[in-house]
Amino acid sequence: MTEDTDPAEPALAERLARAIALAGPIPVSQYMAAANAHYYATRDPLGVAGDFTTAPEISQMFGELAGLACADLWDRAGRPAAHWVELGPGRGTLAVDALRAMGKAGFTPPVHFVETSPVLRAAQAARVPAAQFHDSVETLPADAPLIVVANEFFDALPIRQLVRGGEWRERLVACQDTLFLPIAGKPVPDEVIPAPLRDAPPGSVLEVASATVSVMRTLAARIAAQGGALIAIDYGYEGPATGDTLQAVKAHAYANPFEAPGEHDLTAHVDFTTLAAAAQSAGAVAWGPVEQGEWLAKLGIDARAAALARTTPDRADAIVAERSRLVREMGALFKVLAVTAPGWPTPAGFA
Repeated sequence: MTEDTDPAEPALAERLARAIALAGPIPVSQYMAAANAHYYATRDPLGVAGDFTTAPEISQMFGELAGLACADLWDRAGRPAAHWVELGPGRGTLAVDALRAMGKAGFTPPVHFVETSPVLRAAQAARVPAAQFHDSVETLPADAPLIVVANEFFDALPIRQLVRGGEWRERLVACQDTLFLPIAGKPVPDEVIPAPLRDAPPGSVLEVASATVSVMRTLAARIAAQGGALIAIDYGYEGPATGDTLQAVKAHAYANPFEAPGEHDLTAHVDFTTLAAAAQSAGAVAWGPVEQGEWLAKLGIDARAAALARTTPDRADAIVAERSRLVREMGALFKVLAVTAPGWPTPAGFA
């Protein structure tokens, strides 16, 4: 699904090309932010007919277990009045499954979605009519604990890329006509580079996730002050590390991230060490990361899969395949980080 566009409005590629022609090459972060803002605003990218499939779309078990983890934490924290928040809720699939599971556990909180895409907001509102929408985490309520879920949210936030030649330089995006290509820009100060990586081999790439750190610090500060928790699930690694992880996906296949900006999903792997450090610097407590497969196993995905197979025997084989995809195929690549307010219990799956 795409939005109606003004025929007089130039395409994103043309607008970016014009901006680069006027002001010079732009940082990768600026290119990625513009491309993803257009991409998510103009389509539903999920599912077989879209560009990629997330864990909640694979099986109801994922959202149910995430919801039960939230309800369990709320219960052990003393059942306070609290708000439930999802960052980048996709079609609302995880929320529907999580809210159903939480409701059975007695947790029926107000629901808040942080979402900027009008296309996805419409899908989310149809599935969760009571949800309140926010353009950013800054406007989330301040009157009670926040229990937040972020599944494949941080990977889509813009990153800077620094490239090692004779010295470290920022990677920029240049343009010839509407052909975009990465180039090395001006040198960056040594202090920007983690000490263990300053003498990395030529050609090394360091990714700096300033937008991710900013969002995490804001959320963690709120959680530390108000109470609550955040569960972040994404693909990534424990840094510091070098490597070019910027990638584009179109129709479930990899594409060139510098072709057709705004028509591909652009993502980068999440540095969970940096994410945890950002939370801790804001006064919260970080747990993990743990692998998604391990987390789901500890939450009881095997028992849930068996129960679903008993109640829907015609889907037994499909349920086994869904469980395998979540735990084995995605299990090691995807990691789970929890952040809690000081004094809150250890989240389920992290003991």
